[in-house]
Amino acid sequence: MSGLRIALYCPNKPLTHPVPSGDQTIARGLQRALQGWGHDCREAATFRSRWFWHSPRGWRQAASSLLQSLELSRRWRPRIWLTYHGYYKSPDLIGPLVAARRGIPYVLFQPMFATKRRREPTARIGFYLNRLALARADHAFTNNLMDLAALGRSLPRERITYLPPGIFPEDFACARHPELDPALRSRHGIAAATPLLLAVAQLRADVKFQSLLYLFRALSLIRSTTAFQLLLVGDGPMRRAVAAAADRHLPGRVMVVGGVAREQLGSYYEAADLFVFPGLGESLGMVYLEAQACGCPVVAVHSRGTAQVIESGATGILTAPGDIDQFARAVRDLLLDPARRRAMGEAGRRFVMERRNLRINYQPLAVRLEDLAGGSR
Repeated sequence: MSGLRIALYCPNKPLTHPVPSGDQTIARGLQRALQGWGHDCREAATFRSRWFWHSPRGWRQAASSLLQSLELSRRWRPRIWLTYHGYYKSPDLIGPLVAARRGIPYVLFQPMFATKRRREPTARIGFYLNRLALARADHAFTNNLMDLAALGRSLPRERITYLPPGIFPEDFACARHPELDPALRSRHGIAAATPLLLAVAQLRADVKFQSLLYLFRALSLIRSTTAFQLLLVGDGPMRRAVAAAADRHLPGRVMVVGGVAREQLGSYYEAADLFVFPGLGESLGMVYLEAQACGCPVVAVHSRGTAQVIESGATGILTAPGDIDQFARAVRDLLLDPARRRAMGEAGRRFVMERRNLRINYQPLAVRLEDLAGGSR
């Protein structure tokens, strides 16, 4: 079977949301992969359900979006409903109802489930709506090993499939181009001989900000003995606070360049000697895969999320949680060892191409969706 009509819904952040994120990158990659295999994958609703039940306006918007999706499905007649990343903060209220009305399979990609949320008054409605969506699902796919056990409490194991995370390597995988380095350095006023560190992150008041503070403190431990310049790509409401923290810990060593379009990030990854971002609380981290695809080794803090996208010792270094000294030493040692950096860069490119390549990793998804659409209901 080919050419399925697939209704896609992202309740946490629509595909066209103006603020970029790793979640949005995954959602767009999902649509792109399915379209690449000849399927008509369209966004069937743009309602952002995040905490919608906290206001009457949110309920009205939910009802309006449901009616619009029902009308779209009546006219377009999708064969599958696919919801990306529903959880207690952003449950899918629309997909289960539309799928039931149309009599089509309801499929989830990267759903999350945590029983502790039912004890939180502000999250309780979202928890139960999310649980209802999981109960209705014909199949669930996850790209995060951390979610498997929790999903197993809601769905039979045979209705859950793990797909390794990844990116499209061709978007970033290009050989190191020496001419890019001087051009980028000249644009930002960085001397040719100065080692260049790069971090890419949203500048918001959560674990991203905490990660940047961790990074600044770590680099401050080596600033008197190691030459480097840090380029920080990203924007957000904490930009001024991030710049102030950088000046406090690393005066003259950090340049906050603001937001850069994803298709232009490759030149930054390629010009950098190291990608450095702790990734505290990171569920996965697509930026690590992008850096490795460009042959840029990475330094991060070890967690169940970062360990899924970085091969410590091969494509980068994962340091012990909370050990700022170890993080600083890892950065310093790699800056002093160009041969090891080159070897890690090559290993990173192979890792992404062979094991974190969406053109490979999403093939079971396409096969399973075709099976579901072809089955009787």
